[in-house]
Amino acid sequence: MLLKELSSLASPLSEQQVSLLQQATAELSVTQLAWVSGYLAGVGQNAGQLAPLAQAQPAGKLTILYASQTGNAKGVAEELHSAAQAQDINAEVVNVADYKAKNLKNETHLLIVASTNGEGEPPDDAIEFHEFLASKKAPKLDNLKYSVLALGDSSYEFFCQTGKDFDERLAALGAERVCERVDCDVDYDKDAASWTEQALAEVKQTLSAEATSSVVSLPVNAPAASQYNKKNPYAAELSLSQKITGRDSAKDVRHVEIDLADSGIQYQAGDALGVWFENDRELVAKIIARLGLKEDQTVSIDEQEFSLVDALTEKLEITQTSGAFVEAWANWSASKKLQTVVADKDKLREYAANHQVIDVLLEKKAKVAAQDFVDALRKITPRLYSIASAQAEVEEEVHLTVGVVSYQQGDEQRLGGASGFLGARAEEGAQVKVFVEHNDNFRLPSNPETPVIMVGPGTGIAPFRAFMQQRDASDAEGKNWLFFGDQTFTQDFLYQTEWQGYLKSGLLSKLDVAFSRDQAEKIYVQDRLRENAEEVFQWLEEGAHLYICGDANRMAKDVHQALIDIIAEQGKQSPEQAEEYLKQLRSAKRYQKDVY
Repeated sequence: MLLKELSSLASPLSEQQVSLLQQATAELSVTQLAWVSGYLAGVGQNAGQLAPLAQAQPAGKLTILYASQTGNAKGVAEELHSAAQAQDINAEVVNVADYKAKNLKNETHLLIVASTNGEGEPPDDAIEFHEFLASKKAPKLDNLKYSVLALGDSSYEFFCQTGKDFDERLAALGAERVCERVDCDVDYDKDAASWTEQALAEVKQTLSAEATSSVVSLPVNAPAASQYNKKNPYAAELSLSQKITGRDSAKDVRHVEIDLADSGIQYQAGDALGVWFENDRELVAKIIARLGLKEDQTVSIDEQEFSLVDALTEKLEITQTSGAFVEAWANWSASKKLQTVVADKDKLREYAANHQVIDVLLEKKAKVAAQDFVDALRKITPRLYSIASAQAEVEEEVHLTVGVVSYQQGDEQRLGGASGFLGARAEEGAQVKVFVEHNDNFRLPSNPETPVIMVGPGTGIAPFRAFMQQRDASDAEGKNWLFFGDQTFTQDFLYQTEWQGYLKSGLLSKLDVAFSRDQAEKIYVQDRLRENAEEVFQWLEEGAHLYICGDANRMAKDVHQALIDIIAEQGKQSPEQAEEYLKQLRSAKRYQKDVY
């Protein structure tokens, strides 16, 4: 009907164009037409040429907000939006960074998917919204119905804290839960799907009318959506896994190259690559032997049947241990040591972080049915690695910088799951299942003349290699300053010749390095920042963007404190004012972190 009206009105389209448009949309459903309408409206907003098609005003609307650091919450929110579309629920999905918090008072139905960053902090995009909710400016929300899905990692002390904060604050402001908050661990798919089903059922009952879903317009300059994702990874080929630390280094760091030929996968500097991996079959055999079970015993995972050996190799997490599994084994084995550990939450968290499943089994034997054992384990999850290449430079490849997790546990050597797979077990030519996790919270400035400061010790150097390749390919004129640190100059200077080449060409304006074990006194990247305090502050005052990548527990905190000290000293500010200075940089996307 709408197209017939278009053809009868004065229109910029020719009769042939109207005819083609009619043919293209003839078999589309109402929901699909709405998607096309929203997409064209988005294109029009960017190009200034197309006007959005007329839309009926719905009587009720669901707003879906996501607070995402690495992309997980965004992915869940988009699936939630698709599920709402399928039920003809009028819905809009929005990054919380793009949402005007003052509009909360006008909402009637709100679903939030929120990740937690670092030590209980909100994702960068959610900082302002989080502060608004906690402030006196937050309005009464007596007319709001809502629910929260919280994503987190139970190995951290402040598990799902951002989601908990949102849930508790919305309730305190008078909003009514349509269903209880669900706190998801790293293996979140099943819990997220269950919450989605329940939340949408409740929302649909209380919306005053059904209407077609609306759609957030897609940025024209965004990479083309790939058919490959976490649930449908691309089977790529491992081209290279080369050790780039010296023979006497205490670390085994690998430069990994993966062939993406014919996949159509696109990524940007700052994105991460998700890697699905198989567990070490020798380790699996040890676990089965310790349990006294048989490899061919059948077990069920998510209503699918597998042999025990296949389940432990391909489906279940055995190189990372959860507190829940330690507690289960303590009960089954009656181990006094484990029962003591379980009784103290801090001890339990520390124990789980430093022991693999086989280590728990070795504490004390227990007779356990195969299915009960499988049910106590987490499902395997992909590992995310900061991409160390720019597609403008390497085209249909993707490069990673992988530190192989390796340590002694008594007489046994333990390897990490994905890092052991990429660095030790997988041979060149092996198949690696991968997908790109886009990270809009770690991006080069849009203005190529903007200076950047990069702090990336150890494998935290990875995204900055991608940054430099991208800046080089695009002839960006902005200054670039790198702070890199590791243990020794001779053994651990990752990509040394590349950085020296960039320094010689002028692409890299400044390079400051800190090798902690090359002298009696330990020197770290935060020390180099302090040594260059005046110039660092000058760069920030000139508009520089500052990036940190690497260890979240110590390095990122130490660098953050160094920056506060620098700003306070050089800007003649109090520590509180310096903290606010950094907070403003984060809000302006000028202070970005990729920490783990």
